[in-house]
Amino acid sequence: MSRSIIQNAFQALAGNDPEKISAVFTEDAEWLSPPGNATAVALGAPDHMVGREAIVRFFADDFPRLFARDVTVAFHGLHVDGERVVVEATMTATLANGNDYGNDYCFVFELRDGLIHRAREYADTARGHRMIFGEAPQ
Repeated sequence: MSRSIIQNAFQALAGNDPEKISAVFTEDAEWLSPPGNATAVALGAPDHMVGREAIVRFFADDFPRLFARDVTVAFHGLHVDGERVVVEATMTATLANGNDYGNDYCFVFELRDGLIHRAREYADTARGHRMIFGEAPQ
């Protein structure tokens, strides 16, 4: 059950459809990304989103402005422990400027009542900065 919830969530996120994204998060959901990560910096977006509405807005409106096309997520591991799901994955995409993007991620999802209540995202932030800005963060 938990495994399919997360797989469905990734399909919803990839589709940029606000209704489908909204359907996989609790109203008070949180998404925590590494502070100062390149995606948040490039988009002027927060690295800690609070509330379903903020998460939906980010993935439906903001995310596609940077990751313009060919977004794919290759799963390397999906580990379930009750209401906690850990995902190891590589995301690739073509950026809005035409450059290629590819980075490894680890996500820790906490579920509540069949929905995502909290997501913690871990990634190689220096690599993300190099791909998006052409340099490592200062």
